[in-house]
Amino acid sequence: MNLEPKVLEDRFVRLEPLTEAHKPGLREACDADPDTWNRLYPFSMAGEHFDPAWDRMFATPAPGCLNFAVLAEGGCRGMTCYLGIDGANQILEIGATYYHPTLRGGPVNPAAKRLLLAHAFASGARRVQFKVDAINARSRAAVLKLGAVQEGILRQDRLTWTGRIRDTVIFSILDSEWPAVRARLDERLGAFV
Repeated sequence: MNLEPKVLEDRFVRLEPLTEAHKPGLREACDADPDTWNRLYPFSMAGEHFDPAWDRMFATPAPGCLNFAVLAEGGCRGMTCYLGIDGANQILEIGATYYHPTLRGGPVNPAAKRLLLAHAFASGARRVQFKVDAINARSRAAVLKLGAVQEGILRQDRLTWTGRIRDTVIFSILDSEWPAVRARLDERLGAFV
């Protein structure tokens, strides 16, 4: 698997490798929904938590991570990442995804996932996985709607920044499943004008 950082784009969204230039737009997007950060994420990027999270996760990304800015509606409106890139085993995770509330429910998420999945599988991925907080019904439904298979729940998997103990739902898409998933995503995106 040879996954290179590059710009991924379609008519709905542009994903760019995250840089300092994206910081103001991402900060504004993250501040638009502090309740989501307080309830559903293992870390926070809202308010005073933004700069430390940026420094920890994005200014110096961990090995095996590629971070993307989500550009839509004229600016940076969110983020998404490849995590846990394991070239030897040809697996990775798509995660740490956040969108400004105005982008939810439209074409941006399926378009971004279509781009990320296509790039991952074209680069030699055998398995792409998603990890979702068990209480995050919206994200769980979105991942299932993509065509991912729910594999199970890791009980008491993580401690969130608020002290809540999180159960994590694991989903995956295999390379053999990608053609059918791609066709469904293309059909779904074709319905947006």
